[in-house]
Amino acid sequence: MPSFVIAEKCDGCKAQDKTACKYICPNDLMTLNRDIMKAFNQEPEQCWECYNCVKICPQQAIEVRAYQDFAPLGGNVIPMRGTDSIMWTIKFRNGSLKRFKFPIRTTTEGGIDIYGGKPEPDISKIKQPGYFTHQGAGKAMPTLK
Repeated sequence: MPSFVIAEKCDGCKAQDKTACKYICPNDLMTLNRDIMKAFNQEPEQCWECYNCVKICPQQAIEVRAYQDFAPLGGNVIPMRGTDSIMWTIKFRNGSLKRFKFPIRTTTEGGIDIYGGKPEPDISKIKQPGYFTHQGAGKAMPTLK
């Protein structure tokens, strides 16, 4: 099920330039209705259910209904974000709770050099056999009959 915003809890991230959910959504689905200052998922059918918006929302105003295989009918999944970890609470339909704590990023956002320590690419080798782009390069695709 796609993410949805609980309007009573959403404060539009206090009218900042960009809401936290809009900032974090990998599919650029979350947006802010400036008339009522509430966030919403503008294309629910495109939602990946990645829980990024759910985890980052400072008001806990966004939910994703859990899949029935691990939280059947009436259960839910609630993340509580702290400074160094996220506490996941799974509430089952019989009322029982399970909690799991996982650490979160300790570096500042944008502070990681993803190519640091890696060698520069050798472009001269790209057309040698064994590279993906070489396989079938310049050949027509066979037609199925």
